[in-house]
Amino acid sequence: TTHYLFIVVVAVNSTLLTINAGGYIFYTDWMWTSFVVFSVSQSTMLAVGAVYYMLFTGVPGTATYYATIMTIYTWVAKGAWFALGYPYDFIVVPVWIPSAMLLDLTYWATRRNKHAVIIIGGTLVGLSFPLFNMVNLLLIRDPLEVAFKYPRPTLPAYMTPIEPQVGKFYNSPVALGSGASAVLTVPMTALGAKLNTW
Repeated sequence: TTHYLFIVVVAVNSTLLTINAGGYIFYTDWMWTSFVVFSVSQSTMLAVGAVYYMLFTGVPGTATYYATIMTIYTWVAKGAWFALGYPYDFIVVPVWIPSAMLLDLTYWATRRNKHAVIIIGGTLVGLSFPLFNMVNLLLIRDPLEVAFKYPRPTLPAYMTPIEPQVGKFYNSPVALGSGASAVLTVPMTALGAKLNTW
């Protein structure tokens, strides 16, 4: 019972952590200006969470299952905002599943070698995730149009999009460095602790 309970806890908590790592970036108004930050945070969180979860179960296919859970969670959030009267494009659901499938394929092809899946699989996730999501973003309406018509009510007044220049902060090296370090620190520490136990 404890074994399966731990699997559930890892899946749910790491999923929420991944989603919250780029929580504000699901919103269309920030999507383009924050694409680099979004790609770094989400690909890192997907790789770390899925690898941890997959190595814990030892079953190829777990990473795709993990990405599917996150996708379902986010579509539920998208539906909730849509039910509140916001447009369908107000929230963009990230494309996690194809990158997670590459992670599973690496784990299977390397005969469940944990070091190979971390290095090779993590690289494949980092390279593929931005591409899949760039295609995803090309299929939606103009983000700025949505931002002007439907500003997020959860944003404080000084962060509400008024003009396109509002997103410049997210393209600054300081913001990128601080955001990336904040996202990388906790999961990498947890993964390192896990690897030391093997």
